[in-house]
Amino acid sequence: MFWRSREILNRPENSIKRSLYKSMGFTDADIDRPIIAIANSYNNICTGHFGLNTLAEKVKEGIRAGGGTPVEFGTIAACDGIAQDCRGMRYILPTREIIAASVETMVEAHHLDGVVLLGSCDKIVPGMLMAAARLDIPCIFLNSGPMMPGIAKKENPYGGHQIDGSALVMYAEKMKQNKITPQEFLDLEQTAQPTHGSCSMLGTANTMCCIAEAMGLSLTGSAMIPAVSSLRLQAARNTGEQIMYLVNRDITAQKIISRESLENAIMLNSAIGGSTNSILHILAIAHDAGIPLDIDDFARVSQSVPFIAKMIPAGQYSVVQFHEDGGVPAVMAQMKSLLHREQLTVSGKAVGTNIEGAKIKTGKVITNIDSPYREGGGIEVVKGNLAPEGAIARPGAIDGSLHTFEGPARVFDSEKEANDALKQGKIHKGEVMVIRYEGPKGGPGMPEMWKTFKLVDGQGLGKDVALVTDGRFSGSNNGCFVGHLSPEAAVGGPIAIIEDGDRISIDINKGTIHVSLLDQEIRSRKKTWRPPPVREKRGYLHFYSKHVSSASRGAIME
Repeated sequence: MFWRSREILNRPENSIKRSLYKSMGFTDADIDRPIIAIANSYNNICTGHFGLNTLAEKVKEGIRAGGGTPVEFGTIAACDGIAQDCRGMRYILPTREIIAASVETMVEAHHLDGVVLLGSCDKIVPGMLMAAARLDIPCIFLNSGPMMPGIAKKENPYGGHQIDGSALVMYAEKMKQNKITPQEFLDLEQTAQPTHGSCSMLGTANTMCCIAEAMGLSLTGSAMIPAVSSLRLQAARNTGEQIMYLVNRDITAQKIISRESLENAIMLNSAIGGSTNSILHILAIAHDAGIPLDIDDFARVSQSVPFIAKMIPAGQYSVVQFHEDGGVPAVMAQMKSLLHREQLTVSGKAVGTNIEGAKIKTGKVITNIDSPYREGGGIEVVKGNLAPEGAIARPGAIDGSLHTFEGPARVFDSEKEANDALKQGKIHKGEVMVIRYEGPKGGPGMPEMWKTFKLVDGQGLGKDVALVTDGRFSGSNNGCFVGHLSPEAAVGGPIAIIEDGDRISIDINKGTIHVSLLDQEIRSRKKTWRPPPVREKRGYLHFYSKHVSSASRGAIME
């Protein structure tokens, strides 16, 4: 068997490289085996990554058992939760490109034979999958698993007993309204996130981990094993052994990532009502894999898949209960007639083989495809004169009564302006909040309007106010929101010329979003529009704003 590390580790020509490995204690026997990277995004800032060092040791055991030599390097992993509601959020989406480039660079610079990707949270998972798409070597992804949910019976925003950490923003508003006491709030702060792991709702982190499994890049059934479960340790050991299976059979990531595997991921995402951010990431993965895929493909594929798995924020149960109900395999088995079942996966088997026999176990979270929660998918692309290139809605997290909404615009040129208006009680029932200049270029960095809708909900306006933006939303958000409006305001998209009082209509079922202006009026306003001053004049965000594409293309770096 030929491994590419042999090209740079043969003696005597490359004895200096062997000597460099030996300086760290590697033996000839180690160096003469396949050299397998572990790209580990561990840190103790981001809770979703706190457990990765323990998993890395189990992965190493598996690699050695399979006849390989593990080597490990790190990459960054920022926490969306900590970065929320401050300038830090502008850096979160741009970290995706750093992660993809750093993994690609380390693996290629050292001519490694395979890579196990260890990540768990919002931009880290897609960044690693983008790296896999660039690398023509065996790759397998393993996440750290979700944390256990918190428990709250009083004033529960999701209607059940379980909560995730983001519910604290809504509870803070309830405390201000004397619906809960300060002590009750402190108790919730202490227990809302009781273990390490990715947040327990179906946010971007867990959505992308499910997507990695649906794409065939993770072991079947592994995506939502809780972080604190012994089964997570077993999955790590098995992942280490499986990367050696892939290396020995030359099953590379580019043999697994295909248009069909990406369509499987889109279908899974629609069936579970995943985070709106997943569209950005799947488009970026497709771009790095050289696979033609655009936002209209999402609309086409998503419409064919009903919404059959309801989790926080769309339902009352966490992703832990989703796992207990059968997880990704059970959902894919329900929609097997729609899938590309012949697609190869890291198991060495086809998708159809992997999900054979998978069943719904409890019925709490997953429903039968013949009796879905919604006939249309949990993610929708909407278009109209307010978003000619498209925008993204998450009907699975929108109350059915709000799938159509019309009202006068209240326009804000930043998230902070909108949040200040909410705190001052200046937003009223029936209004459509418009937050602009928060797109990939304008933000820059396309921050999440996470706190805005939490404030809306906390003030009891969740079913009375809509929000549209060229920025993003958190996977924890629910309510009538439409994000990713493209083109964005910073490049003169229609959202830039909206004025207070303009009537905006949203129809999720028809996939439309319009402002009641004649084309002539839109053209007239555009003639007088001028872009605002650049927010970031130096550093990475300045560079990013100069080179990032539209959200409708995945916010990729040109």
